[in-house]
Amino acid sequence: MNAIPIVDLSLFTNGDTVEREKFVKDLGSAFTEIGFVAVVNHGISDETIAKLYEETKRFFAFDLNTKRKFEIEGLAGQRGYTSFGKEKAKQSNVADLKEFYQYGQTVEDGDEIKKEYPGNVNGVEIIDLNQSFFNAYRAFEKSGNYLLNAIAVYLGLDEKYFEPHVHNGNSILRAIHYPPILNEPQSAIRAEQHEDINLITLLVGASADGLEVLNQQNEWVAVKSSPNQIVVNVGDMLQRLTNNTLRSTTHRVVNPPRDLWHTSRFSMPFFLHPRSDMKLNCLSKCISNENPLHYPPITAGEYLNERLIEIGLKK
Repeated sequence: MNAIPIVDLSLFTNGDTVEREKFVKDLGSAFTEIGFVAVVNHGISDETIAKLYEETKRFFAFDLNTKRKFEIEGLAGQRGYTSFGKEKAKQSNVADLKEFYQYGQTVEDGDEIKKEYPGNVNGVEIIDLNQSFFNAYRAFEKSGNYLLNAIAVYLGLDEKYFEPHVHNGNSILRAIHYPPILNEPQSAIRAEQHEDINLITLLVGASADGLEVLNQQNEWVAVKSSPNQIVVNVGDMLQRLTNNTLRSTTHRVVNPPRDLWHTSRFSMPFFLHPRSDMKLNCLSKCISNENPLHYPPITAGEYLNERLIEIGLKK
């Protein structure tokens, strides 16, 4: 695991002043230099992750007609099932070699923002799947919020800066299935090079290799995480907010060697999004003569809408 640094989240959540300061410095340096980090002691239980993978594999083993019962027109893939070949990288004309299922925010405190969100897709076949998604979603949210607190400290902001923006935020937990490759791909790989849209992404260990990041030397480097780690990366919203101080690094999922084309790959990213009204205007402390303003003002909701159109999920 030499492609990206490793940090221990417990140093921030339970450490003393010196340990917290070290964690903030190490996390900030990683996100400034490469945009990716591996996190240990992240607080998401092995049982939660194992159950999520078990239910996800069961869902994707359904026949296509059953899965399509949970593909809802008009939701731009933001809830339920999205069938194979629907999503592409913004610069690509060829769809990625994947299908996926998405689970969104469950508002439980009477927050008016509930009106903005479509409900999660339900059905007798996916009762256990949705329960495992709900449990994992809450665990990812908690760990992600701690990481955002540390990022705020690194940026010289109040530690709780992000909390009102991500409370009941528009985060998405996505289960991705990259099926066996049955024919010679038409210039497509499992997921073409791209950057994530959101603030940060938390990824539990994928079921197979394939994730690569583009380093500062313009080289593709394989990222392999251990079972006790999650991989966390900066998204475009955070890069935009920090005026490129923190890097949203280009990454991709490459096809396996030909002798493994018959195998599937599963992946579980949690895309941590803020509420739609959060302003992504570049922070004044991230603007200087050496780093002039790079982006015009925009809200998180407006930016998400632009990007969903670019990647082919929204018309």
